[in-house]
Amino acid sequence: MSDQQKLKWQPGKRDLIFLGIIAAVVLLLVLGTSERTTKAVPDDATHRAATSKAACMVCHGSAGIHPQPKGHTKADQCFQCHVQPKGWKGASR
Repeated sequence: MSDQQKLKWQPGKRDLIFLGIIAAVVLLLVLGTSERTTKAVPDDATHRAATSKAACMVCHGSAGIHPQPKGHTKADQCFQCHVQPKGWKGASR
């Protein structure tokens, strides 16, 4: 074997910077995947009876008494994010 084949790889400054960036990205991804924190649905008769998006939109539509905030998602499943009250009649998460 020649002398060049016996040399071991040693990380240089660029390699260490690259590994540091990879570690930072992985750390941000791990820390950024925590459980969503959305408002729970009030536990009252009106909200326990709501079983569809249409029922929610009666009050939470743009003309309702408590419209959704600007930037709220237009998803079709309100209870995919919001926690259902006890005794809710709709499908579970």
